[in-house]
Amino acid sequence: MDKITVKGAREHNLKNIDVEIPRDKLVVITGLSGSGKSSLAFDTIYAEGQRRYVESLSAYARQFLEQMGKPDIDSIEGLSPAISIEQKSISKNPRSTVGTITEIYDYLRLCYARIGLVHCPSCGKPIASQTVQQMVDQIIDLGEGTRFSVLAPVVRDRKGEFKKELDQLRKEGFARVNVDGELKDLSDPPKLDKTKKHTIEVYVDRLVLKADVKQRLTDSIELALKLAEGLVKISPLEGDDLEFSERFACIDCGISFPEITPRLFSFNNPHGACPGCDGIGARMFFDPDLIVPNEDLSLREGAIEPWERRNSPFFQQILDSLAKKYGFDLYTAWDKLPAATRELILKGNGGEEMEFVFEKNGRKHSFKRDFEGVVANLERRLAEHERKRREEGNQTDNDFEAVYEEFHRYMSKTPCEECGGTRLRKEARAVKLGNRPIHEVSALSIKEAHKFFSGLKLTPRQHQIAERILREIVDRLAFLVNVGLDYLTLDRTAATLSGGEGQRIRLATQIGSSLVGVLYILDEPSIGLHQRDNDRLL
Repeated sequence: MDKITVKGAREHNLKNIDVEIPRDKLVVITGLSGSGKSSLAFDTIYAEGQRRYVESLSAYARQFLEQMGKPDIDSIEGLSPAISIEQKSISKNPRSTVGTITEIYDYLRLCYARIGLVHCPSCGKPIASQTVQQMVDQIIDLGEGTRFSVLAPVVRDRKGEFKKELDQLRKEGFARVNVDGELKDLSDPPKLDKTKKHTIEVYVDRLVLKADVKQRLTDSIELALKLAEGLVKISPLEGDDLEFSERFACIDCGISFPEITPRLFSFNNPHGACPGCDGIGARMFFDPDLIVPNEDLSLREGAIEPWERRNSPFFQQILDSLAKKYGFDLYTAWDKLPAATRELILKGNGGEEMEFVFEKNGRKHSFKRDFEGVVANLERRLAEHERKRREEGNQTDNDFEAVYEEFHRYMSKTPCEECGGTRLRKEARAVKLGNRPIHEVSALSIKEAHKFFSGLKLTPRQHQIAERILREIVDRLAFLVNVGLDYLTLDRTAATLSGGEGQRIRLATQIGSSLVGVLYILDEPSIGLHQRDNDRLL
């Protein structure tokens, strides 16, 4: 069949329309606003194609998919499985970037983890593997008399019950393990929640640094390395833990590298995210200029905007108690209040205890405590909201999103000083490919990134390992170039993209799947595109 035949379409404004659309062609539907273009394309043709595809699945699979209602038509023939690429906005999540939504960044992470060259974050020299003797020498430098434990991290932040592993360790003669920071006896192995991530470290030995301990220390480290696939942890009784890797360590600086895995390069994973900004690339802070947007208002008139939006009577009574204690006028405009008073209200009274009186349900209540300040109050409430959100595990609940948005309207961004806005921890930034770390490659335009990977010179071993990964990266970058997005960078946040850009990204991602015979329904994909680039899109 070489055409899609629609008969008796009556969805929305359509008046019993009959139409034939040729297959394997680019077909444009034009017309005045309200004439039924979207009703025909999305609400009739796409809805029926999607409904028929979902109905072909099992009843079990259908319960997980959103099923569309049957459009008001007599019949449609010649339909293919339909994919709708509308002009809806892309995710506003600050963690989403062009690289993550196109999945190119996932391939980049894999590529850097497998063939990237590790450099020392401190001195910049290439890092070689660390020998057992070098580990022993560094531990001896802790000083004579130091008490410490030698641990083998056999499980690092992975989900599971690990019954077999714990049982095997007991059979091999080990007595104690450190499970998620708690000491456990293997004679009574702990029951672990298989849905949560766990870290299990085996106590291989406990030692005191003396002149004759070197051989025993060497044997213990070798055993720990064997158990934990090249990793060992030294935990002194006093001081910070030391981690050693048989694979990567800087001999000059004594810096040991963590395991080089794809998650090290993910700013959405605790193992790769910058600890300073948690992978956002910027620090969010409550901005006094946003907390008090109108300085002409007095405190009684609602100058503190976040306190006016929720529980206003309670916060007003808090301000009454403050005004009584510190002698300021609630009816004075904010910008006319003394600087010390504004500082007191925003940042608190420095821990000084005072009495607060408030009325609820006709009864007066009082309590004594310090005044934390508006900024600290907002920070505490946001932290409680985030904790509750993590515990309940629901990231998309509308109530949570509404509260999150309410807090963030009073916050501003400043680039993270620790990572310089790259989002990644320093170890990830020290791995290079083609003499470029992953954050520099992500900052290239898509056109330049395509050129970089197309001309990348690799050793025969690197080529053998990463040939298929690199081909996927180059192909996906080429699709983005072809739809007119060569000016974007992979680290561009999704929230800053226009509707047309977001739609073309989804189109390029779909093309990358290499499916044939699919009916793509697009909603004005040329929006935001210069006329000269329309040919590239077509």
